[in-house]
Formats: sequence, structure tokens, C-alpha cells
Amino acid sequence: MHSREYGPFADKDLNLAYQKPEFKRVSCTINGIKVEKMVDKRASLTDFLRNDFGLTSVKKGCEVGECGACSVLIDGNSVDSCLYLAIWADGKDIWTTEGLQASDGSLSLIQQAFIDHAAVQCGFCTPGFIITATEIVQRATRYNRDELKVLLAGNMCRCTGYENILRAVEDAIEMEITARGEIETEQPVDPDNDYHDPMIKD
Repeated sequence: MHSREYGPFADKDLNLAYQKPEFKRVSCTINGIKVEKMVDKRASLTDFLRNDFGLTSVKKGCEVGECGACSVLIDGNSVDSCLYLAIWADGKDIWTTEGLQASDGSLSLIQQAFIDHAAVQCGFCTPGFIITATEIVQRATRYNRDELKVLLAGNMCRCTGYENILRAVEDAIEMEITARGEIETEQPVDPDNDYHDPMIKD
């Protein structure tokens, strides 16, 4: 048992360290719009997009790069924004799910495919899946089911709705191939899933 002379009740001189925030100007393109803003050097891209621009499709899930709920497209690559510092976004082209919808309100192929195949349950993981699937669909390349599972491995669905998600991605790929009027040569899939590298900065 502590007395007032010892432990948490004792008088003591305590100096709390305070780290003053450092800011840097970041210029980038978000959903097709050029923006410029001062940002805390310690801020993640997730917080930058959510707090400064209200892009709440970028979800805060695990915040350690495991669930994919915070996925965004950076220069065409799906990236976990929770592991990506906002200052790294300088000069980058960034897209979130909000930006995939056309100005006339029409949805992208993958967004419509998710609706058509009921690939949404609670919806928390959906924006991240749509972002990663957008990167995959844009390749206009057919993949078998096992290959698609590898490509989507960076995203987690806690409702276990993977079957409908896979069907939606397969359908969107077919629509993209048809729209282009050509079938591109199949590309090998890296089993380590390098396509979903959360630390891409180049």
C-alpha cells in the first residue's frame, strides 16, 4: 500500500516532453482534382484523406496494413494508406472509391458488379475491395479463381463474403475485356502478391 511519501502520491518534479508538430506542404491529385495542403509529417495518408478531405470510404480498420480497408490507388497501384505517410503523396495521383463514380452519377464496372452480385454485407471492407479490384480489372486480363484469391489477399472480409466478391471481380474483368474488344495475354501471378504492396512509394 502506498503512502503519500512514496509511489503515485509522492511529490515529484515531472517534466512532460512535448514534441511540436512539423508540417510540410503536399501537392497531389486526389480523384482528378489537384490539391495543395500543409500536413503534419507524422500523419498517415488515411488520416489526410479522411480528416482533410472528408473521403470516408478510406476506412480505419487494423491500421497495420493487414485488412486492406484503407486501400487507395496511388499512380494506379492499390496501396494500404494506413502505412503510407501523407508526405509521401507529394506529386502522386490518388484515387478513392468516391472518385470512381462518373460525373453523371454512373458507377464504374466493378462498383456495378458488386451490386449485381450482392458482394456487399456489412459494407466496411467494400471500398477497399473495390479499389484493389479496380487495379485488377484495368489490366483486362483473365485470371483463374486461385489467381484472383492471391490478387485479393491483401483485403479481408470479416463477413466471409468472398464468393460473391470473386464473382463480381470475374464479371467486371469480362466486361472490361469486352469493352476493349481484345483479350490481352495472360500474366503470371506472383504467389507473394507483389501487386498489393502497402509500401509502394515510387
